[in-house]
Amino acid sequence: MKMATLLKDLFSPGESLSAVWPQRRIDWCILGFCLLGSVIVGITVLALANISITELADPGHLFEVATSSAVVGSLLLTFGAGFNAVLLLILFGTPLAYVLARSQPSRTKEMVESIVDIPLILPHTVAGLLVYLLFMRRGWLGAPLSEVGIAFEDAYPGTVVAMLFVASPFYINTMREGFLKVPVHLENVARTLGATRFQTFSQVTLPLSFRHMYNGALLAWGRAIGEFAGVIMIAYYPFIVSTLIYYAFTTDGIRTSRSIAFTVIIVSFVVFLLLRRLTRYVGRYDDRV
Repeated sequence: MKMATLLKDLFSPGESLSAVWPQRRIDWCILGFCLLGSVIVGITVLALANISITELADPGHLFEVATSSAVVGSLLLTFGAGFNAVLLLILFGTPLAYVLARSQPSRTKEMVESIVDIPLILPHTVAGLLVYLLFMRRGWLGAPLSEVGIAFEDAYPGTVVAMLFVASPFYINTMREGFLKVPVHLENVARTLGATRFQTFSQVTLPLSFRHMYNGALLAWGRAIGEFAGVIMIAYYPFIVSTLIYYAFTTDGIRTSRSIAFTVIIVSFVVFLLLRRLTRYVGRYDDRV
C-alpha cells in the first residue's frame, strides 16, 4: 500500500515508468559480432601477454639485448629498407594504380591485375627465389646492374628489392581503390577547363586520393619490414631484424631471440600506433567526394 502511494507521488498522471527511465535495448547482432571478433583479438592478446610476462620477469637481460648495437642497428636497417621500398612503390606503383583504375575492363587489365597480385599468393620462399634469380649476379637484371656497381646479393639493395616485391600488392591495390573513389566527372571538368591529363592527375585526382596513398604506404611498409624468407634468399646479410632473430635462435637459443622479438614488438607497436593516429588528419576531407 505504501509502495503504491509512493509511485503515485513520483509520477504525474499518464506518465509511465518506462517514459522516465527508458530501457536500453540490446543489439544482439552487434553483441554477437563483438564476441566473434574478440576471438581474434584474444589470441593476439594472449600471445603478447605470454611473451611480455616472460620478458618482464628479467628486465636486466631484456635491457641488455634491446640496447645492443646489433639490435639497434638491425631495427634501423629494417625500418630504413622498408621506407625505401615504399618510396619506390609510390614512384612506380602510383601510375600503375591510376591506369588500372581508369582503364576499361578487358583481358589485358585482368592479366595485369593478376600479375600484381602474384606476390600475395606465393609462398615467401618462392617470392624470394624469384627475386634472387632476377637480381643475382648472373640474373637478367642483376648482371647489367652489377656492371655499373649495384650489387644485390648479400647487400642492402637486395633487401630493398625483396621488400618491394612482397609489399607491392598492398600499395597498388589500395591506391587503385582510392582512385576509383574519385568521380571521373571531376577529372572531366578539369579537362574541359584546359588542364592536361597530368595536371588533372596531380592537382585533382592525387590530392583526393592522398588518404588511400597514406594507408597503402603504411600497409606496404608493415608488410615489408615483416618479411623474412623473401629477403634471406637474396640478402642474408646485412641482418634485418627478422634475420637477426632467426640467427640468435639458432646460435644463442630462445632466450636472446625472444628478447629481440619482444623489443621489435614494442617498437613496432609504438611506431604503428603513432602512424595510425595520423590517419585522423591525413586527407580526412577526401571522403566527402
